[in-house]
Amino acid sequence: MSRIKKVAILTNGGDCPGLNAVIRAVVHTAVSGLGAKVLGVLDGFSGLIEDRIRPLKLSGVSGILPRGGTILGTSNRDNPYRYPLRDSTGKTTFEDRSATAVKTLRSRRVDALIAVGGDGTQAIASRLYTEHQVPVVGIPKTIDNDLDGTDITFGFDTALNIATDAIDILHSTAESHHRTMIIEVMGRYAGWIALESGLAGGGDVILIPEIPFTMEKVVEKIQRRQRQGKRFSLVVVAEGAREKGRKLVVKRKVSDPNDPKRLGGISRAIGARIEEMTGIETRYTILGHLQRGGSPTPFDRILASRFGYHSVMAAERGEFGHMVGLRGTEIRTTPLAEAIASPRRVRPDSDLIRTARAVGTSFGDPD
Repeated sequence: MSRIKKVAILTNGGDCPGLNAVIRAVVHTAVSGLGAKVLGVLDGFSGLIEDRIRPLKLSGVSGILPRGGTILGTSNRDNPYRYPLRDSTGKTTFEDRSATAVKTLRSRRVDALIAVGGDGTQAIASRLYTEHQVPVVGIPKTIDNDLDGTDITFGFDTALNIATDAIDILHSTAESHHRTMIIEVMGRYAGWIALESGLAGGGDVILIPEIPFTMEKVVEKIQRRQRQGKRFSLVVVAEGAREKGRKLVVKRKVSDPNDPKRLGGISRAIGARIEEMTGIETRYTILGHLQRGGSPTPFDRILASRFGYHSVMAAERGEFGHMVGLRGTEIRTTPLAEAIASPRRVRPDSDLIRTARAVGTSFGDPD
């Protein structure tokens, strides 16, 4: 006899390719494998607080494997511990509604909650487990690839492919017009997308948050290429990259309880400085949410499906308060508290960095 009769799943935080593959795998594993029922929580944790939940059946997940986004919807602002409430005047206040979310789960007689999301989502899941004993299992999801407890998060590979394709496309126009092209990618405070897409796309300069750069070193690399007869350069920059001695470039601030800063625009600032310092015509492209959308790559479809299957089996074993993750070639579980203890960042002395330097890439620092 299965120990779980009813499973709820929610997708929270920023969307990314592969979410539907997870939902599909959870439904098939729970329904066909364990004979359990599955409930889909709409729009992340807000669906728990507002009791917006619908049954998920096999027929409801048919054909969703290659689709981007999430059929359940998501939210990156509705933290149940700091839930936004707007009054008639438009003023927003925040309240702790975690008890309401827990009440919804108990009234629905949920035996296991599958929480799919990044570091903010897993931090909330960890608190719900420790403070309210919610039977939760986490699944790591983010294009940023910055969550510990797993070697890679699903969604990253698709974003990496999109960014690399963009670099390849811009390569030809940069070469034709003898320009410096700057490609700005997402990643928040982690440089994984910039590093790997830059390495795959032949970026001449890669700027990441983990290695503060100076404009002098960036310009030095571009001018050296000019002297060598290479009349164009490709600069790949992470949105969270920071010039040494300067603050992050913040596009705007929002009422997000997890992180109110919305990064973006550093490519514009760098482009103006390069043109000013070198006289070389410079253009920038901000990929933005293109990296979040579209059909997931085969790698992300498979990884997301494995995560979905293993999350249900972890719940069946009673491994609550844990997150599934890829370690080597195996799916293993890690305590949520351990998975969120520190973000996963690029190590400046890593093999990827050494490889990039060996093939001539500059990180804008004294290498």
